[in-house]
Amino acid sequence: MKKLLVTLVMLGAASQLASAQAVVSLYSGTIPNSIASDLKETSLTLPGGGVRVSSVVQPTLQVFRPAKDKANGTAVIICPGGGYVRLSMDNEGSDVARRLTEMGITAFVLKYRLPNDQSQPDKATAPLLDAQQALRLVRQRAAEYGVSPARIGLLGFSAGGHLASTAGTHFSKPAGEATDNTSVRPDFLVLLYPVISFTDSLAHAGSRKSLLGDAPTPDQIRLYSNEQQVTPQTPPTFLVHAADDKTVPVRNSIRFYEACLSQGVPAEMHLYPQGGHGFGLTNKTTKDQWIDRLQNWLDANGWLTR
Repeated sequence: MKKLLVTLVMLGAASQLASAQAVVSLYSGTIPNSIASDLKETSLTLPGGGVRVSSVVQPTLQVFRPAKDKANGTAVIICPGGGYVRLSMDNEGSDVARRLTEMGITAFVLKYRLPNDQSQPDKATAPLLDAQQALRLVRQRAAEYGVSPARIGLLGFSAGGHLASTAGTHFSKPAGEATDNTSVRPDFLVLLYPVISFTDSLAHAGSRKSLLGDAPTPDQIRLYSNEQQVTPQTPPTFLVHAADDKTVPVRNSIRFYEACLSQGVPAEMHLYPQGGHGFGLTNKTTKDQWIDRLQNWLDANGWLTR
């Protein structure tokens, strides 16, 4: 009985360590591309327990650190989805972060600003500014977090996948005015049922409208259709999508995968026949777990090696 009690206490301590989080402000001073407004952040807890945040004014990173003896030096910044209107902070954020810590990864959940004309002079660039600043911050504080500045990936769901793929294809000219030369290129991308294209045939209309407004120009559509922005420098990419996704057509992932192949970018894609949209960590229509496939991919590419 005593042995069982000790085991349970140790498991409880490990669980607490993996779940412990700190919240870090993304900017130490003035937030770029922002103006004073009456906008106030709102947080809604759904009846089933899900947390949805909207009207973000102060972008932050939630930090999830693995046990010290498991940490392998890799970091992943998670961009929750929500159509650029809200952020699904648990099933597309903290739930995934905790699972990543089990792999020895230090995970960060990015609460990024959502496009808003009231608080941003240029709402189309606000999310990208925050994603790039998150990459800068983690790289600059890599020693503090026990990670390698050359092993920082971006993981995004749905519209958060659009943000991650934008960061993975638009890093050569950082948004805003950079104050240093810290790289904003992710070292790898993980895209879950991502919004990729803003073309009429593939776009998730709500995400495109939220980011670019009611009447985007052809140049804007092309710029933010990330399958058209892939180059040989695009980071290695892991994609997951369900074929029956009625919200974001599966061809978004397929087109990005094809673009990676055409540019010689290493890519792996897993398509499930069912699952719809927004399944987060667990696709309940299959016993197969995409997070296990991701672990295999990360391991095969050396990201889980200490």
